[in-house]
Amino acid sequence: MPLETPPGYQALSEDTLREYLRALPTVAGRLGGAPSDWTVSEVGDGNLNLVFIVEGPDGDCCVKQSLPYVRLVGEGWPMPLERAFFEHECLRHHGAHVCRLIPEIYHYDPTQFCIVMERLSPHIIMRQGMIKGVRYPKFMEHITDYCANSLFFTSDLYLTAPEKKKIMGVFCGNTELCKITEDLIFTEPYMIAERNRWTAPQLDGIAEEFRNDGDLKVAISRLKLKFMGLSQALIHGDLHTGSVMITEEDTRVIDPEFAFYGPMGFDTGAVIANLLINYFSQDGHTTPDDPREDYQDWVLRTVEDFWSAFRRKFVDLWRQNGQGDGYPAPPVPGRGRCGRAGPGTRALYGCPACRHAGFRRRQDDPAHPGPGPQHRPGMDRGP
Repeated sequence: MPLETPPGYQALSEDTLREYLRALPTVAGRLGGAPSDWTVSEVGDGNLNLVFIVEGPDGDCCVKQSLPYVRLVGEGWPMPLERAFFEHECLRHHGAHVCRLIPEIYHYDPTQFCIVMERLSPHIIMRQGMIKGVRYPKFMEHITDYCANSLFFTSDLYLTAPEKKKIMGVFCGNTELCKITEDLIFTEPYMIAERNRWTAPQLDGIAEEFRNDGDLKVAISRLKLKFMGLSQALIHGDLHTGSVMITEEDTRVIDPEFAFYGPMGFDTGAVIANLLINYFSQDGHTTPDDPREDYQDWVLRTVEDFWSAFRRKFVDLWRQNGQGDGYPAPPVPGRGRCGRAGPGTRALYGCPACRHAGFRRRQDDPAHPGPGPQHRPGMDRGP
C-alpha cells in the first residue's frame, strides 16, 4: 500500500520539474529561456531526499524535495515530509547571522515540501575531497564563523527567554529526525541492533566489547540525556563533512534537516569527530606514491585550530552582544564561565566517533567500496 501523503503533494521528477519551476517567476527568470531550454538532472546521492540540478541559458538552481520515506531503504522506513520545513526554518534563522556560509534560498513550497536554492558549483562534498587528500585552507575560519554565530545568536546569551522559546516551539516538532540520532548515535551501537554494521569477523570482538562495557553505556546514556534535554541553541544536528560543500576558497553548510534546540557541543563535537575519523582513515588510503602523513598532520592541526578559533569567536560574540536573559550581568573577561563556550564538546565528539568506528560504513572507511586499498583487520578501530 502506498504511503499516505498530504493533499497536493507529489514527488517531482525530471519531467514534471520543468512545469513546476515555470510557475515560479523569480526562479524561471533566473534560469532564463523557456522550460524546454532547461537541463534537469536528478543527482541525489544521500539517504533521504530527491535532489535536482536545473541549468538554464542564464543561470541554474538546486531543488531539494522530501520523500515520505528514507530513500536509501524505501517505503519500509517512513519519514515525515516536514523535515523540509525544519531545514528551511533553520536556514532562515541561521542565515540571519552566518551570511554566505549557507546556500541562498530562492523559494520554499510548504505543500510540496520543496526548497529551491542556490546551486553550489564548483563545490564538492568536503568528505569526498578529504578522502583524496585535498587541503582546504579557508575551512577552519569559515566553519568556526558558522558555529560561533549560529550557536551564539540562537542561545539564551543573546535572545530573551520569550524569543528563544518561540523559536524552540517551532523545532519541537522535529521528533522523528531527533529519534534517528538518539537511536543511531546514542543507543544502537551498544546493543544488538538490525542497523548495526561492522567488518566481520575481524571486528566481532570490538563490537562485543561495546555491548558489554557497562561504564561506557552509563557514560553514553548521560550524554544521550544531555542531547535530549539540554536546549542551549538551534543546532544543525548533523554537522559532519558530508554536510559541507566546499572549494579551496569557499565553504557552505547544507542539509540542516536534523535541526532542533539542543546542546551546542553536539555541533562542535560532530565537526571534531568527523575530522578525527578522517585522520584515522587516511592509513587505509596511503600508497607509496601517495603518502598521507603530512595530510594527517594538517587534519590534526585543523582540529586544534577549530576549537581554539571557535572558543575565541564565541566568547567575543558574548562580550560584544551579551544581551540575552541567560547572563543578565555582563561576563567579566577571564572570569567564571565566560571561556567555557560550547559545553560538552569534548564528551559529545566521542558519540558520532563511536557510531562510525565500527557500526556504520562510510566513504572514509577503507572497507567502503571506493578509492583506497583493501581493508586490513583492525583498521576501523585506529591506533
